[in-house]
Amino acid sequence: MKPGAHGFGGTPYDAGSTRSEAMVNFNPVFRAADGEVLPDRDRIVARARDLTRNNGWAAGAVAKEVDSVIGAAFRPLLKPDWKALGLDADWAAEFKTAVEARWRGFADDPRKLADVTRSQTVPQMFGMAYRNYLTEGDALGVVNWKAGRAVRTCLRVVDPDLLGNPDGQPDSDRMRGGVIKDADGAAQAYWFRQAHGAETWASRRSFTWKRIQREKAWGRPVVLHFFDKTRDGQSRGVSRLAPIIEKLKMEDHYGRVELQAAVINAVLAAFIRSPMGPDAIDEMFGDDGGGSLMDYQADRARYYKDRDGISMGGAKLTQLYPNDEIGVVPTARPAAQFGEFETAVLRNIASGLGISYEQLAADWSKTNYSSARAAMIEIWRGWTARRTAFAQGFCQPFFMAWLEEQVLDGHVPLPRNAPDFHLHWTAYSRAKWIGPGKGFVDPVKEAQAAAMRVALGLSTLEEEAAELTGSDHLENMEQIRREIASMPEGACSPVSRCRGFVSRCSG
Repeated sequence: MKPGAHGFGGTPYDAGSTRSEAMVNFNPVFRAADGEVLPDRDRIVARARDLTRNNGWAAGAVAKEVDSVIGAAFRPLLKPDWKALGLDADWAAEFKTAVEARWRGFADDPRKLADVTRSQTVPQMFGMAYRNYLTEGDALGVVNWKAGRAVRTCLRVVDPDLLGNPDGQPDSDRMRGGVIKDADGAAQAYWFRQAHGAETWASRRSFTWKRIQREKAWGRPVVLHFFDKTRDGQSRGVSRLAPIIEKLKMEDHYGRVELQAAVINAVLAAFIRSPMGPDAIDEMFGDDGGGSLMDYQADRARYYKDRDGISMGGAKLTQLYPNDEIGVVPTARPAAQFGEFETAVLRNIASGLGISYEQLAADWSKTNYSSARAAMIEIWRGWTARRTAFAQGFCQPFFMAWLEEQVLDGHVPLPRNAPDFHLHWTAYSRAKWIGPGKGFVDPVKEAQAAAMRVALGLSTLEEEAAELTGSDHLENMEQIRREIASMPEGACSPVSRCRGFVSRCSG
């Protein structure tokens, strides 16, 4: 075999070459999972926050994802595993109705008693936690027990900055980034700073830490911690904006420079050019020229001050001082390549965020039905995966803690032959979380396709209602039933057809 037959420098893979011009200076540091995330965590978070405050593209991208994944009414559709519990479907339907009714009263209470700080409803808290996960890499919450409230289970969404090693201790085998782990690497407890380190008005509490167990001895969730775990041994998350922060900042700077240049061009549209260059000045005001430059400038100033101009046909004509000329500032702004450059950068940013360029830039000028539909399917797949992961990692544990109180206090009774609640906690609390619907590109075509899927047994009314509109089909059917009942018999043919449809669906 000839030397170097395996690529640059004889390496089997070009990616491992030490001689390739493209690779010779590409030497990233080889680190453990937490060694990649924790050392620069604060700097990355500060930059991500600054961009979401001051950069329109970053702020819009984060807002779009939060609105699409969580929305204004993120809630569970209870699906108790009645087969695993040894109960029947009728009990499951009654249990579902009772639990969801109590959850709505608790989660949407305008008094906001579900929030420890009493400032947000449950869907709003979930939205803030998801925003923290997007921007900072971690969604953190602590499940509290507040005596004196109608429902004592409540939640506090915690600033991820408060999670850290007490007194700035270095990371160790069992404590990293404020997370205490057991021998298997599972989180056991968390250290929370009692006030932000930058809070000058809470200096004492800023140097006080509190250790909180991950869960109670019987399994009741206490600390909710959700992040994207991409490597074994990873303890904290990293901002989803991290891969695109540099490009966002560069695009922001370039756009700002172009805007400033355009503003200057608009303000300084024209100017008066004097013919008096250095040679002419020496000739006129030298030793033999007589007079002075100051006299010349004063005479020009008096001339322009005394001239109001001449009007001709309503248009004003400007009289210039002898030999003066009017100059115009070039207005080639933005630069010819600015639009293409910005589009290329935004496509890169959109890809990093998992959305389409059209959504990020709000530019639908080159989109047709097919491309819009394909983009929606691709993006919705990613949003659905994130919604499911966030619901399982953050929302479902809080729902389980709330349901425990409801069952043990007798607000949601179980049948006498029901198995022990704590032994079958997950079966009783099994739920699918729904948020905003996917929406429609072509409402007629997509409604017809949904009806065909249900008719062929490929989907259900519940699935279609949740995906397309983010609604509960049982609530829809009940509302339609009431509306039809309030209409006179045979009012119109659509009502008659709808009445028959509802009758068939309700059995």
